[in-house]
Amino acid sequence: MTDKHPSYFFPFYGRKCMEYLVYFCNQYNRVYQKMKDNQISDDECNLCNKPDFQALQDTLHVIGGKWRIQILYSICMGNIRFREIERSIPGLTTRMLSKELKAMELNKLITRTVHPTTPVIVEYKETEYCTSLVPVFESMIEWRQKHREELRGVRR
Repeated sequence: MTDKHPSYFFPFYGRKCMEYLVYFCNQYNRVYQKMKDNQISDDECNLCNKPDFQALQDTLHVIGGKWRIQILYSICMGNIRFREIERSIPGLTTRMLSKELKAMELNKLITRTVHPTTPVIVEYKETEYCTSLVPVFESMIEWRQKHREELRGVRR
């Protein structure tokens, strides 16, 4: 394990890990959208009645979305420049990457370093705050593995 390529970030390497996390975040976003549109009342949703719901919602806001986990994975695997990150994630547009990097920097998941050279070099790195999410990701992966068969039936 080196500082440049922190393999500890995702205990299960590769695309499957990202797919599990993206799937979980997308499922949560669907339920949240129904609640927001008043299609599910707070009384019908047991999760909403718990005091920790806001903490869960905040966490998923920070790591949720289609691209964030993939971008974090790319940065943690050593792609620190904008174009390297962009090329490592198929389908990700320049505009979306820029938007997500700004949001992730605001949420203190990554740091942006500008080197005053010609041409200007910009590098992105994960923060300690970001690596504190490792147990969250591990729990999500564990949950997905326990419920793999049930979720496979839903996806079809």
